[in-house]
Amino acid sequence: MTENSSNHLPTVCQLLFSMEVGGAEVLAKEIAEAGAGDFRFVFACLDSAGPLGEQLRESGTIVEVLDRQPGIDFRCARRLARFCREQDVRLIHAHHIGPFRHAGLARFFGGRCPILITEHGRRYPDERSWKRVLMNRLLLRATDRMVAVGHCLMDALTVNEGIPADRIEVIFNGRDLSRYRNDQSTRAETRAWLGLRNEHFVVMQVARLSVEKDHATSIRAISRLRSEHPLVRLVLVGDGPERSAIEQLVTHMGLQGHVTLLGNRSDVERLLPAADVCVLTSITEAIPLTLIEAMATSLPCIGSRVGGVPEVISEDETGLLAEPRNDEAFAESIARLISDPDRCASMGRLARQRAEALFNLNHMREAYFHRYRSMMNLSQPADVEPLQIAECNSAGESLVG
Repeated sequence: MTENSSNHLPTVCQLLFSMEVGGAEVLAKEIAEAGAGDFRFVFACLDSAGPLGEQLRESGTIVEVLDRQPGIDFRCARRLARFCREQDVRLIHAHHIGPFRHAGLARFFGGRCPILITEHGRRYPDERSWKRVLMNRLLLRATDRMVAVGHCLMDALTVNEGIPADRIEVIFNGRDLSRYRNDQSTRAETRAWLGLRNEHFVVMQVARLSVEKDHATSIRAISRLRSEHPLVRLVLVGDGPERSAIEQLVTHMGLQGHVTLLGNRSDVERLLPAADVCVLTSITEAIPLTLIEAMATSLPCIGSRVGGVPEVISEDETGLLAEPRNDEAFAESIARLISDPDRCASMGRLARQRAEALFNLNHMREAYFHRYRSMMNLSQPADVEPLQIAECNSAGESLVG
C-alpha cells in the first residue's frame, strides 16, 4: 500500500529503540504489514533505523530517527511530539518501557496520543528502582494500556516497575507457523549443504551471539557428549559481539568437527528441519521466538529454566528444562533424547500442537488490532468474533480445553 492511498486510515506510530534484527523489531514490522489495510503505520526510532528500518523505508514506510542522547533527553521527546503532530498520529505503540517514557515525556510538548506499551524483555539483572517507579506513575495516564508478552514479564512490570497488575494484559508473541514445517526433503537438502549425514544427531541453537545467550554452556555440553555420542553435532545460527570468544572456545576444546557457526541467516525456516532438537542456553529470556519457531517445526526444545522459557516449553511434554549455566544438565537432557528417538519424535509433534494453540501470529495480530481500535475509539469489525486468545498460566500450563 502506498503512502498516499493510506492517508485516510488512522495512523499508528511504532516507537522503538531501533529497527535492528530482534524479536520486538520483527514483530513490530509484521504487525505493521498485517494491519496495512486498516491502519497507517509510521515508525520512530530513538537511536537508529537499523536494517529492518531501511527495509521499511525502501517499501515506502516513513521511518524517523530521533537521535536520542544519553539520560533523559527532553529534546528527543520534543522531536517525537513534533513528528506525531506532523504525521497525525492517533496512537503510539511503544515497544519496551524505555521508549514509553520518551512517548510520555512527549506529551509535555503537546503530544496527546494514548500509548500502548508492549514489554518484550527485561535487562539482566532486573531490579526495582524507585526512580523508574516514580517516573512510570508520573507518565502513565488512564488512556494508556500495557501488554506483556508473557506472565514472567507481567510479574516484572508489577514488582520492578510499580505498574498495577490490572493495567497489564498478556498477549503471547506469535509467528507465521505456516512457514515452519519438518519437511523431509528440506531436511535432506540442508543436511547435505551443511555436510551432515543422516545418522548425525543435530542440536541447533538460533540466537544472537551475546553474553546473555551463554553459548559456552551448549558448547561445553557437546564436549561432554562427544565421547559417548560421537555423532552429535551443534549448529549455531546467529552473529554478535561474542563470536570471536565462541570461536576461540570451540578451538580450545577441539570441537571444530562438532560445532558449526553459520552467522546471521534469513532462511531459518529452511535450517530448522535439519535439526533433531533445538536448545537455548540463555541466562535471561522473555518469550523467545526462536523456541516457538523450533516448536512449529516439530522439534523438541531444551531451554534454560529462566524467565518465560517455562511458559513456552511444557516440561516433559514438548521438551526439557535445565538450570542456566549448567552444561552437565544440558548434556544429560540432550543424551536422553538421543537415546529415545520415539520420545524425541513425540515431543516434536506435541510441540507443534502447542505452538498452534498459544503462539499463532493471527491471534497475536488480532489481539493488538482489537486493542488499537479500542484505544482510538474505533468500531470493531462486525465480522470479527470477540477475541478468545489461548493463554497459559505462569507455569506454562494451558488454560483452555
